[in-house]
Amino acid sequence: MKKLVIVESPSKSKTIEKYLGEDFEVVSSKGHIRDLATRGKDGLGVDFENEFAPTYKISKDKKDVVKELKQKAKKADEVYLATDPDREGEAISWHLADELDLDIDKDNRVVFNEITKDAVLNAFNSPRKIDMDLVKSQETRRILDRIIGFKLSKLLQSKIKSKSAGRVQSVALKLIVDREREIDAFIPEEYWSVKANFYNDGNVIETQAEKFKGKKLEMKNEEEAQTVYDAVQGDFIITKLDKKARKKDSKLPFITSTLQQEASTRLGFAAKKTMRVAQKLYEGIEMGKEAEGLITYMRTDSTRLSDVFVADTKKYITDTYGKEYLGKYRPGKVTDNTQDAHEAIRPTSIERTPDSIKKYLTPDEYKLYRFIYFRALASLMSAAKYDAVSVSFTQNDYDFNGSGSTLIFDGYLKVYDYEKNADKILGELELNKAYKAVNVEKNQHFTQPPARYTEARLIKDLEELGIGRPSTYSMILDTIVYRAYATFGAVSETSRTKVFKPTDQGILTNDRLQDHFSSIINVNYTANMEDELDRIASGDENNVEALQRFVDKFYPLLEEANEKMEVVEVEKVGEICPEDGGELVYRYGRFGKFIACSNFPECRYNRALDTEKRPEPEKTGEKCPECGNDLVKRKSRYGTWFVGCSAFPKCRYIQPNENSKKKKKETKEEESEETSAS
Repeated sequence: MKKLVIVESPSKSKTIEKYLGEDFEVVSSKGHIRDLATRGKDGLGVDFENEFAPTYKISKDKKDVVKELKQKAKKADEVYLATDPDREGEAISWHLADELDLDIDKDNRVVFNEITKDAVLNAFNSPRKIDMDLVKSQETRRILDRIIGFKLSKLLQSKIKSKSAGRVQSVALKLIVDREREIDAFIPEEYWSVKANFYNDGNVIETQAEKFKGKKLEMKNEEEAQTVYDAVQGDFIITKLDKKARKKDSKLPFITSTLQQEASTRLGFAAKKTMRVAQKLYEGIEMGKEAEGLITYMRTDSTRLSDVFVADTKKYITDTYGKEYLGKYRPGKVTDNTQDAHEAIRPTSIERTPDSIKKYLTPDEYKLYRFIYFRALASLMSAAKYDAVSVSFTQNDYDFNGSGSTLIFDGYLKVYDYEKNADKILGELELNKAYKAVNVEKNQHFTQPPARYTEARLIKDLEELGIGRPSTYSMILDTIVYRAYATFGAVSETSRTKVFKPTDQGILTNDRLQDHFSSIINVNYTANMEDELDRIASGDENNVEALQRFVDKFYPLLEEANEKMEVVEVEKVGEICPEDGGELVYRYGRFGKFIACSNFPECRYNRALDTEKRPEPEKTGEKCPECGNDLVKRKSRYGTWFVGCSAFPKCRYIQPNENSKKKKKETKEEESEETSAS
């Protein structure tokens, strides 16, 4: 009989089966096969009296999958478990072994960080036992999330009609709400600047007044700025001229969080989209007659690169660009929160350039692969070098400072075009020489409040604070919006930057949680909990003791909150539902506040707030090219304008925007994400 290999993803199974040959059959579990049951104390699926022993139940949609896997496992000579190389993957392997009655003490766990032929074959030459410490860590996390999620969600639903709470979700919401309160409390302060521009060798030198008699200069009103302005109308003398050679090192290769942040900033990808596209690149792309994984595992905290990849890439750099472009390998710092089991996210082969495989990739796959490829390549290239100049123009003891730089060696910027380099040339300058300003101007400014969180900035803060795991961030942020705790949209009609803004319900939810659970729903406690999970994974912490400490702290708080948390009634509109006669109430959705029937879900009547009703469509005078009806200008739910057919929804014609290119439709269906990662 054939040897059976079980992986998580159907697309991954096809790629791996080609590598292993006829003696192997590779099948997919399609992610997790079971989860905590909803029976026992409080429906948690956990036996509190028996060291928190969990009860698992096969998921409804996986019963047929498990039945088929059991049949195949009985017939196979050997069964290998090749799920993803992280805590979640380790737990899936354990669940499979348990359900299929496999020997836990047998070396049947196969782990590889990249889906290439060499990596897969090497992994099968050295299988290992299932790492039960990793399994316990994942199981502890799942139990914690179940207790917090079930108990807090039930409390909030009964008291304030909020839909859910979560161990990490609620802390992320707190960051969003705290930032909004900082903005609300912010009082702008006036300040002024005085600038002077000089021409030199055809170059403009921009300077600003920064010191008076060697001390920092501050101008808080127009009178103070006018004093400076009046004092600097004559010739200036260069009193300081520094020229230095400076270098700029390349950034380290991507880890999960930096990939999500940078893809958001540079490519405009949402975190969820980034992870979905990266998953596809990791699992394998069909390229002619072969399929191969193009990147290493995309859930990692480590910036380490394998010795083989470093050696291959150094040779590639030398052969392609020359020895002067070869830099030093910098593995990066390993912190307490770093899971260093995997490499950084990198291409599986440096020889597989983005353009050489572009025809096999969708536009989004190409963009992300190119980003990952050149980031990894640049990380092993030499620094960019600059001639940097700083200059002080002085008059009447006022120092106006300026700076410039010229790129003299591009280094890693040769390939990494995601960082723009713009020379700022000052020309040849002479110390103690007099220069006349071509213009001096004073300007009024006001300090600005802190900006609302973008997705990239929130992910960065979550990571720096040690909250959650980067692989779960996209799901957490989606949940906050889906639960109507925050909206996520453009700052203004003219801006493409999207930010999180808490809803009234989100603020209420956060405030009630802070009133009663501030000792648990906070940055430090959540970060310490992540540290505990890491110590359980490494075998340095007892999972039962960790759970008991949490329960001893959580349940007294829960009991008190059940008694003291005030019940908030649903806000009524004061109108009757036109469809079933029920009362209309205000509710919150992912796009903000709206009006709905109180008898939902039996009655699904809803409408926008009266103050937010969309304007009536405006006729353009043109006819629809598809059905002949009038074309009208409409406003979308996102606040943008578009021209479409007046017969919508029967005719769905929309006039293309002249300023944007029409996107090609994907020919392949998007595959669902395999699991929520550890």
